[in-house]
Amino acid sequence: EAAHTTRPVAASTEAASAGKRAYTRMCGRCHGPAGKGAGTAATTAVPDLTDAAWDYGGSDGEIFAVIHDGVSADMDGYAARLSDTDIWNVVNYVRSVAAKR
Repeated sequence: EAAHTTRPVAASTEAASAGKRAYTRMCGRCHGPAGKGAGTAATTAVPDLTDAAWDYGGSDGEIFAVIHDGVSADMDGYAARLSDTDIWNVVNYVRSVAAKR
């Protein structure tokens, strides 16, 4: 189902900038400031968000679901801490730094 979810927040410079702010605040400690998985707070290996490999699916909806719901004890969901719009902005930011497919 998540694979078929379309992004309700259009990709734009503004959306990616807002996403970067949320990413820096909520995700950068583990995924690193550039998204390469080099954060200082992670206790296990963290995926590189800039490469072409996506462990939990690479569609916009799947990325949203991972952020919203989490995927493991190491990656909690952020639904209680970020609005859906903020999460979609993070999706836009991650797309802006990810390897082009």
